[in-house]
Amino acid sequence: MIKKHSIKNKVSQTKEERKTHDHEHTQWSRRSFIQALGLAGGGSMVLGGTAISATSPSPLAVALAENENDNILVIIRLEGGNDGLNTIVPLYDYDAYANLRPTIRHQENDLINLNADFGIPDYMSPLESVWGDGSMKVVHGVGYPDQNLSHFRSTDIWASTADSFEEPTGWWGRYFEDLYPDYITNPPEIPPAVQIGSIGNLIFKGNNSNYGFSVVNPEQLQNVAENGTLHDVLDIPECVYGDKLLFMRATANTTFTYSGVINDAYLAADNSVEYDEGDLADQLAIVARLIKGGLGSKVYMVSLGSFDTHANQPERHQELLTDLSSTIKKFYEDIATAGMDDKVLSMTISEFGRRPYENGSNGTDHGAASPVMLFGPALNGNGFVGNHPDLSTWDEDDNLIPSTDFRDIYNTVLTDWFCLDPSIVSTILLNETYENLDLGLTCETLSASDFSNTNRLAHTAIYNNNQVFIEINLPNTSHVSIKLYDLMAKEIGTITNELLFAGRHQFNVRERIQGRLAYGQYIYRISTGGQYYSKSILIK
Repeated sequence: MIKKHSIKNKVSQTKEERKTHDHEHTQWSRRSFIQALGLAGGGSMVLGGTAISATSPSPLAVALAENENDNILVIIRLEGGNDGLNTIVPLYDYDAYANLRPTIRHQENDLINLNADFGIPDYMSPLESVWGDGSMKVVHGVGYPDQNLSHFRSTDIWASTADSFEEPTGWWGRYFEDLYPDYITNPPEIPPAVQIGSIGNLIFKGNNSNYGFSVVNPEQLQNVAENGTLHDVLDIPECVYGDKLLFMRATANTTFTYSGVINDAYLAADNSVEYDEGDLADQLAIVARLIKGGLGSKVYMVSLGSFDTHANQPERHQELLTDLSSTIKKFYEDIATAGMDDKVLSMTISEFGRRPYENGSNGTDHGAASPVMLFGPALNGNGFVGNHPDLSTWDEDDNLIPSTDFRDIYNTVLTDWFCLDPSIVSTILLNETYENLDLGLTCETLSASDFSNTNRLAHTAIYNNNQVFIEINLPNTSHVSIKLYDLMAKEIGTITNELLFAGRHQFNVRERIQGRLAYGQYIYRISTGGQYYSKSILIK
């Protein structure tokens, strides 16, 4: 239901809204607690000490591999819900904006005009030259239908692209899963993605693996980049405690399959500019060195926050946007010294915007539509994309109504930046088709084949009545071998090795493996048609 509103005063959140908000944050914390105890590394293994490559990959995997180019995407997550109206200010409707925000609005003489209709606060001045150089675009009113106002759920929606059901995988996780179906036992030489912060985010998660080399904060990535390890294993006290500490640190270090290549890339380059102080500056300074050093990862995700500005917004928002603006300018100046600025596209994402009116605490509450900013010379000019939401037309929750679906941006980046065939993009975006936006990106699509109906083997572990099953759905009749390995890459036994008809098949792991299986983590590996698939499994 859409409501037309006259300008009126609004109060802060009700006690019930605050209670719901606090409970939602508690749920988020519980979800990520286990992951936050350590680091989520590239926990891959190599069987028998050597990597085994698939000899006959699926048509979809071939298409993805052929379309791979040298382009890089940097996703900047504005964690907590960025206030779009105080980031990109609608000068064309300034009176309405000012009446909705009598306390927290930007004064007109404190704004830098990007054009006659929109401006940015003067503390974002570094972006004035980025805009002037044609390396910045803004997409208006980005969101999705029936905006969910939970940080937890809306973050998952942006990561998974599914807004009407709970999808356990992310859009980049699905891409990498199709590209590397045997990732656990035969990982690529470089990390597909690097993620700083955002513990628990689904964006790089597939059904079988998480494809992002993830660290909790930039200090941890700095340690890996400088030393090739996370923890020091030399300066250890000579006692029982020291023995236990050595074991834990050594174990943590070995989970980081990609520490060596990250260390090599980091040491191969330097930062050519001096970054200002700030959380984002710390992260992108490292990312710049990894890119310049030739790491080769396709996607980086960094985080800045929190933008959850329910109270005292002006001061906090200025601090965060100052960091963002200064760092973006420095980052592109840095990678330009290596001639790589035109190969790197950056984009901001945030789980939602804020309400159009201020609350009673000099802040704003959870809202809907908000702008997405994109940066980089590859945009081929500055500009605004889409229509700005009407400040006087709100939904039933008093939120601005989105004018651009966030998945339109994903679709455009995958199609026009990574040059993937539209039918492949559709499979990545859960078999949905979205619009292509004019972001100024250009590429020549390398494949014109239709892969929308590509049949792929599906496999999963099923836990039922203290029994563990491996279930596969075979698209064609073929010979199938499934073997079980422990985490030290030792072969435990063969679960099946036979010709199977197309369709669904289920195997009881304990019944198929002769001998006692201890409780713990194992890995199964499927071989069929020259293609390999692997996944971890818990034996109970």
